[in-house]
Amino acid sequence: MRVDRFLSERLGLFPRSQIRSRDVVVLVDSTRVRLSRRVREGEVVEVSWANPAVSAIAAEPIDLDILYENDDVVVIDKPAGMVVHPAAGNWTGTLAQGLMHHVQSLSERFGADARPGIVHRLDKDTSGVIIAAKHPAALAELAAQFKQRSTRKQYLAVVKGAPPAERGSVDLPIARDPGHRKRFAVVDGGRSAHTEYRVLRRFGSYALVSLHPLTGRTHQLRVHMAALGCPIVGDPVYSRPDSRLRAQRLALHAVRLTIRLPGETEPRTFTARIPDDFRETLRRVSALP
Repeated sequence: MRVDRFLSERLGLFPRSQIRSRDVVVLVDSTRVRLSRRVREGEVVEVSWANPAVSAIAAEPIDLDILYENDDVVVIDKPAGMVVHPAAGNWTGTLAQGLMHHVQSLSERFGADARPGIVHRLDKDTSGVIIAAKHPAALAELAAQFKQRSTRKQYLAVVKGAPPAERGSVDLPIARDPGHRKRFAVVDGGRSAHTEYRVLRRFGSYALVSLHPLTGRTHQLRVHMAALGCPIVGDPVYSRPDSRLRAQRLALHAVRLTIRLPGETEPRTFTARIPDDFRETLRRVSALP
């Protein structure tokens, strides 16, 4: 395999994303090689690197809803309103900082990475299951499954309107909206994006749907539902305000994640209960004429 994969996946030294920032130097049989070179059985590999300063992102004692935990991973039910990792405008109170407090070795294991152990992400206003790794080797193994699309993610959403069929799929490319840089849109030549859907229940002009993203593009489910003419209730970006459902959160919940944990041969499924505010949205749409 490639040198960079060998360092992260086989040796478990650190994520591939950190290799360049750590000034990694690799010698194979005493000759310096590129990170793209493939290593072969019988070769002697020597690695040197610089340890970055400890992350400037401080751990915070945040109460996390832990669904499962072992020596390799921690599975969390993320509440709506929590940002996954620090970024402009959200430097505190993030899931990453709560993880750093819960797993105090994360800073040592991931160095200056502002996303220590974060394998995938959920939008700030999306609730539900998210998995994080406790060390670089676990991160590499989990990330490979997301890249290979061998994981299965199921979301529940309340939409205004309904998809055109009881079940179907949306295969529309997504890219940044050229007219609104903070939005994404269906754009010819964008990155491929594929979502399967199923209508679970209809409530007049609203519906409860199950969504299964086969790809993991930013805002994918929100963009695809809007493209079908049935935007997700409470979406401040891709839907107009609904006077009948004011002050509602984004009605999108990552209810299940199926993934194989490091060291195991069969995948596991983790489920996050439907939050009370999501249930309240369902109650309100079911009561509308």
